[in-house]
Amino acid sequence: MNIKGYYFITDSILSKAGNLSDIKNAILAGTKVIQYRNKTGTSKELYEEAIKIKNICSGVIFLVNDRIDIALAVDAAGAHLGQDDIPLKTARRIMGGNKIIGVTVHNVPEAIEAENNGADYLGVSPVFHTGTKPDAGAPAGIELIKEIKKVSKLPVAAIGGINLSNAFDVVSAGADAVCAISAVVSAADVKCEIEKFQRLFY
Repeated sequence: MNIKGYYFITDSILSKAGNLSDIKNAILAGTKVIQYRNKTGTSKELYEEAIKIKNICSGVIFLVNDRIDIALAVDAAGAHLGQDDIPLKTARRIMGGNKIIGVTVHNVPEAIEAENNGADYLGVSPVFHTGTKPDAGAPAGIELIKEIKKVSKLPVAAIGGINLSNAFDVVSAGADAVCAISAVVSAADVKCEIEKFQRLFY
């Protein structure tokens, strides 16, 4: 799975222009993965917005956070699961082998377990302190990325408190992709901000 570069996750609360506008700009900036995250909407609201997102995600990987039912309903490329979501093995059985499933991990044992259970990539979180996910837990630092890359062959997407001042260190530690939510969606020019992160990889 190719997730190299900037990894986009929606945040309608922080966004200035709205999810659809942000996603269009992310794609224009060369983003290869779009993850739809909505913790507050009803199932109907998630489904309806996910349909709209799917329609503009041609040529990129479209994933739904947490909700494998929504991912399947809109025929997304896959889903991203946290440690408190439905177990990976169960999600894989329901979604099938052709869907992409990523898993958030907070330590090396979780990373090894996720790889053994068939994850396609790992989301290492939180690297630094973050305010966009109150339940993210204590920051792990870039050392965790290095440790996970030593024991896992899976691509690693780093998330949590990442901005342009620390992203270079994250990439240098071995992250295949980085996600910086507030640093991007709250900016006046989303495309321009993402392109700054993309330059760290190319």
